[in-house]
Amino acid sequence: MAFEVSYNLENEQQFWDELDDIVTTRCQEHEHIDNALRSYLNVTTNYKTEYLQTDYSVAKCIYRLIEGHLFVSHKEYVRRQIIYCLLQEDDNPTLHVVAAFLLYDGRNANDVTFEMMQAEGCFPRLVELVRSAIVQEDTRLHQMLLELMYESSRIQRLSWEDLMALDDAFILHLLEIIEGVSDDVDDPYHYPVIRVLLVLNEQYLVASTTQNANGRGGVTNRVIKALSTHGTTYKTFGCNLILLLNRETETSLQLLILKVLYLLFGNPATTEYFYTNDLHVLIDVVLRNLIDLPSDSPAANALRHTYLRVLHPILANSQISKPPHYKREEVLRLLHLLVTSGNHFAPVDETTRRLVKRCTDVQWLQPPSVDARAASVTNGLTSATQSPVSGGTEAGDGQRELARRTLGMSVPSESTTSFIEVATHTEKPGVQTPSRGKEVSASGSHKKVPDSENNPEDASSDTDESKEARG
Repeated sequence: MAFEVSYNLENEQQFWDELDDIVTTRCQEHEHIDNALRSYLNVTTNYKTEYLQTDYSVAKCIYRLIEGHLFVSHKEYVRRQIIYCLLQEDDNPTLHVVAAFLLYDGRNANDVTFEMMQAEGCFPRLVELVRSAIVQEDTRLHQMLLELMYESSRIQRLSWEDLMALDDAFILHLLEIIEGVSDDVDDPYHYPVIRVLLVLNEQYLVASTTQNANGRGGVTNRVIKALSTHGTTYKTFGCNLILLLNRETETSLQLLILKVLYLLFGNPATTEYFYTNDLHVLIDVVLRNLIDLPSDSPAANALRHTYLRVLHPILANSQISKPPHYKREEVLRLLHLLVTSGNHFAPVDETTRRLVKRCTDVQWLQPPSVDARAASVTNGLTSATQSPVSGGTEAGDGQRELARRTLGMSVPSESTTSFIEVATHTEKPGVQTPSRGKEVSASGSHKKVPDSENNPEDASSDTDESKEARG
């Protein structure tokens, strides 16, 4: 079979007919499969500007291959050849088709494709391509590669070599993209770039729990490092974290956001990273999400624990720890409710009680005593100006340990339990967060906190588009 021919297609119907002929080819020998794949790439790249101008048309093109006999009969071989193409190809149109195939097939194949990419060492190549100036000239390709990096990294641990492929400049480049599009609500970069930063932070967090297992040195969390040293320059990332947490219903993405917040509020250099007004919105969102979680769901209990582990450093370390304390009474009422309103047939679990107590032990949430008020007047100081955890060895050591781990240093600590629990709490992509639903919405508590106009792009759009393309 001779597939290496010059194509002269006169209209779009001929283009799709030619693709159908290629993807339905019945091949047995690897040489013939290679020829068919070259023909597929030849047609799609030569006519990309004419017939593949939208994300929908690209997805439609990819699903023709995924559902064709050529791929169905030789899945592993075709995937590996496409991966080799990603590793070696530098032509933007070809990279676009290749990245789209790996993205849609990976979502469609229970992560088999992403695991193969990991085994073949694709992550450093993705880093190289994302930061390439030539690739950045094609915004659709750049976005596709960001999506591929996120999806392939969220379902498996990156290796030490993968993390070494990242440097400070790469993280700052991603933060600069977010700042550059902060005034354009429709810009496609908002969501993919933020999600890449979220998943990289999770990879660093997980790596920090086992960083010395192989005798290697610690790995610096470059996401937190960048925000520690350049936080005032890159505020838009933080604003978008709150927007996403306010609207996100997928548990895995909520967890990614919570893990960043946990590190930001536990690291002395970033405890006041957020604007005060944004911090108030974050408190509102966290309180609402906590009250919305049902009490009779194991998944909801686990998520509640993570929210409480994040809430504690927010209460203890952020601007809210200083007067005027935002919604002090509301915070106390919620914490009280969490330990008094368990399921009728099952009491509130011990972990929730312990985490709530940790929050209520924060100094500014304590009822003022006569002696404390007298001491405050005598000394001319208010306790709220000091660290609420400075007097507690356990919490203080825990925060110091958190900062050290964030910077890639491994030292012993008492408060590793919460750190490890937050780091290892995961959920499968697509699983929706449990909700009290109509029970709470009837009282008005279930309403989302109003977003500002700069909402990131909806996460579901890619999946919906690919499903429509298959039809």
